[in-house]
Amino acid sequence: MTSGHVKESTIQRLKGLPRLFRKQDAEKVAPYTPVFLSRAAAKGLITRINRGNYANSFLYGLPRVEEVACFLRPPAYISCEWALNYHGISLQVPNVCTVVTLSTAVGRRYDVDYQGVRIEFSSVAPDLFFGFETVDNFQMAMPEKAILDTLYLRKGLAAADEMETEHLDGERLRQAAQRYPMAVQRRLAALWDTNPF
Repeated sequence: MTSGHVKESTIQRLKGLPRLFRKQDAEKVAPYTPVFLSRAAAKGLITRINRGNYANSFLYGLPRVEEVACFLRPPAYISCEWALNYHGISLQVPNVCTVVTLSTAVGRRYDVDYQGVRIEFSSVAPDLFFGFETVDNFQMAMPEKAILDTLYLRKGLAAADEMETEHLDGERLRQAAQRYPMAVQRRLAALWDTNPF
């Protein structure tokens, strides 16, 4: 069999895989999956994101950071500084993309480096898993939810006095805050005193 046939066979198999896929997905289209994955990665046809997760980069290019982040720990959405910057509330460009998930596989050892960005995962209880919308192929926290998640997970907002808050919905923020612990509501009240939305 010529290398042309091998390459064609590999491309055909890649066409049977989505833009982002797991090793289990590859097992459905490729016998000897570990060999298939290592060869495809060595040829630059796929990009390994972390153990067991890949981007079908030859056919589809590299996905956005947000798409990869939500794919790795579903169900999940992007929040905190990344979401605040995305919505134009914070002008500081973060180098960490925070993913809020129901998964318990969180903490620094689960962080993933992708395209020069560190993707970190934070777990919340199911009753705090709300307030996001689907954008393209990922879920993004609404700006008010991103503020509350930041107060909850970080205990405060960096450069709060520099935030662009004129487009925030104060009523939505107050309503959503009721679902958080009192400590978060107090932090929000203190923030509100110095920077009313």
